Amino acid sequence: MVQEEVLAQAILEQVGGKRNIRQVTYCMTRVRLTLNDPTKVTISDLRRVDGVIEVIEDETLQLVVGPGRSARVAAYLSETEGEAMKRPDSQTERGSGGETLSTARSPFRRILRQVGNIFIPLIPGLIASGLINGGANFAINMGVDRSVSWMQILLVFGSTIFAYLAVLVGWNTAKEFEGTPVLGAIAGGILFNPLLSDIVLYDEPLVVGRGGLFGVMFAAWLMTVVERRVRRVIPDTVDLLFTPLLTMLLVGFISLYAIMPVAGVLSDGVTHSIEVMLEVGGPVAGAVLAGLFLPLVMVGLHHGLTPIHLELIHTVGNTALLPILAMAGAGQVGAAMAIFVKTRNERLRNLIKGAIPVGFLGIGEPLLYGVTLPLGRPFLTACLGAAVGGAFQAMVKTAAVGIGVSGLTLTPLIDDGRYMVYLTGLFISYGAGFVFTYLFGFKEEMAEGI
Repeated sequence: MVQEEVLAQAILEQVGGKRNIRQVTYCMTRVRLTLNDPTKVTISDLRRVDGVIEVIEDETLQLVVGPGRSARVAAYLSETEGEAMKRPDSQTERGSGGETLSTARSPFRRILRQVGNIFIPLIPGLIASGLINGGANFAINMGVDRSVSWMQILLVFGSTIFAYLAVLVGWNTAKEFEGTPVLGAIAGGILFNPLLSDIVLYDEPLVVGRGGLFGVMFAAWLMTVVERRVRRVIPDTVDLLFTPLLTMLLVGFISLYAIMPVAGVLSDGVTHSIEVMLEVGGPVAGAVLAGLFLPLVMVGLHHGLTPIHLELIHTVGNTALLPILAMAGAGQVGAAMAIFVKTRNERLRNLIKGAIPVGFLGIGEPLLYGVTLPLGRPFLTACLGAAVGGAFQAMVKTAAVGIGVSGLTLTPLIDDGRYMVYLTGLFISYGAGFVFTYLFGFKEEMAEGI
């Protein structure tokens, strides 16, 4: 039995068995479980499972198991996944030992969680496509003819997911809200259909994609709401015929007459606010944003920012926010290196040696949950190191033209060929995280019991 299968079996024992698992998803470092009965879970016991780095309680139970392993563990769990059961009506459910697995979150946090659930399945494709695009554009900047066949093929590979992103987001949105996924996909397709440019409403031609992915998510969500309402009054014998038909017609017209204009204003407001924040706040804004990003990662809400990056790319051609936030992982790498230099604790040194290579590549959860967060103060000095790098990135105005992981692997996606500028900020964060942690963040007694 391979290591990941052993880990999956141990997880099953702690979450109440296969029949208690309704859905299994994963991202780069986490396995996310939707449970039928959260009261069967003892969080403290789950944290002690060998191979589980950390457990995060939210609407889904998030198990941090590390990069690469998450996909394999999720695959084993999916093989044993029980039959889907109806979502419990209770909004707050209590686990054993007095620990709570609650869905009664603040509205803002819940929205971020749901947005994250929509985009998490798309992240591998976004990263792969972004890196292909970045590599191809890097080659073009170095003088390669973009008209040669192999270069054209690479550009097709890199741009395909972005061409159909609205459809994919619509599908995932409907799925997240327990509607019919294809209706959500159609909602996204409607808002980005090129034929819209021939339609005049409110005395102006429609703008294809107006409102961006914000509009797509709202339209797809509305599809699920209307679909449920229509199904209640349609006889079962003609449900398949009339429920999707009436839902599409109603939501389609609402999307064009109301959702696109409103979502357009929202999209413009978000992108304009970020531009103004960085323009007026400059390095201070960059420091605050980068310094506060690790706490967002800590609770698993960072994926909720993905549509903002994509909307910035869609509207202004790049995202200045992503290089700033990427400094959070760099500050943590610097902090881990300082701990490695200072500590004599072999277990802690081995933890850092295992986690720091992927930290350089922009995957920070192993360092976060295995090193800096358990030690306490190094988490704060890592945030300070991130703030210094974020201030630099905001000052020099670097931006990315695609979505990818942070760290060194974000380099090909930096706009306008400013790769060395971005790397300079990255090494500033490494250095600042190292210095802050070495001087103020770590004492050997902190490693006792880790």
